[in-house]
Amino acid sequence: MSAPSALSLDLDDTLWPVAPAIAQAEQCLHRWFEDHLPAVAAAWPPPALRALRERIALHCPELAHDFTAQRRLALAHALRASGADETHAGAAFEVFFAARNAVRCYPDVPAALVRLSARLPLASLSNGNADLGRVGLAAHFRVCVTAREVGALKPDARIFIALCRRLHCAPAQVLHAGDDPVLDVEGARQVGLRAAWINREGRAWPGPGPAPELVFADLQALAAWCERQRAA
Repeated sequence: MSAPSALSLDLDDTLWPVAPAIAQAEQCLHRWFEDHLPAVAAAWPPPALRALRERIALHCPELAHDFTAQRRLALAHALRASGADETHAGAAFEVFFAARNAVRCYPDVPAALVRLSARLPLASLSNGNADLGRVGLAAHFRVCVTAREVGALKPDARIFIALCRRLHCAPAQVLHAGDDPVLDVEGARQVGLRAAWINREGRAWPGPGPAPELVFADLQALAAWCERQRAA
């Protein structure tokens, strides 16, 4: 197998666990409401605000690719329903978003990104709204592609095509690595990209289709494979 010309990485649950970051952000936002808008805090505890965002996502399919817009609409609705000024939505979102980006990378990630970015053009490809600048990892990436920017969520072919265009590579030249068998592996393969499954939990391949040829327990294993391919 030849070495790829570029590598793209999923972010949430590939570079860091996303659930703790979201839970932390929800709690930070709730504490901010308690301090500044107690009526909103009382009416909209984190589970209720989460359910509101999910209802907005369900009823606004045109925003399926834009978690930021969904969150802002949920905040505006919660403020309005509580009799608070909707202009607070911007400050509330900033509280949430700052905490959402205070992620804790998996232990293998920092050193692996140094190794990978030293050898290949590195891109991020995410359905989420994490900000690599705020996270502190932007320096490793030449290209950052998001569903919000493209207007389509993985595994939609359009986001992978946009990735290849940004990298100035043909699909077959790009290796995409991520944790999700459908969003990352199948999404990449359907457009002609090579795919690697980051399988941190040692799960059996659930499909669809055959297991990918490249399966790695973490990013250090991926970096080691890339180094071997580049040296061959």
